[in-house]
Amino acid sequence: QVQLVESGGGLVQPGGSLRLSCAASGFTFSSYTMNWYRQAPGKERELVATITTTGGRTNYADSMKARFTISRDNPKNTVYLQMNSLKPEDTAVYYCNAYRKTWGGTTYDYWGQGTQVTVSS
Repeated sequence: QVQLVESGGGLVQPGGSLRLSCAASGFTFSSYTMNWYRQAPGKERELVATITTTGGRTNYADSMKARFTISRDNPKNTVYLQMNSLKPEDTAVYYCNAYRKTWGGTTYDYWGQGTQVTVSS
């Protein structure tokens, strides 16, 4: 059974740091692009960061580019999001996503349950 389990969320002060983890199981992790999304109350879900199958390329939303780092450890089936210089506007539920589209056109799209990040004094 496919599972994506996020962890590492919690309450942090502005300017602080947090590292989110997403543990994957039930599929071939190294064949999937991994993404972090977030959704704040009353806001649309937005893409935070993405990383290719080998970790060779990463991309970030502009507002996170200088502060967040996505990485992956394929032998551990885990993707991370290092979050630095956190701001109150970073408060959201953060979701781990695994995505794959084969040459045959089959799409696989898996989601975790999310982990709450709250940035507040």
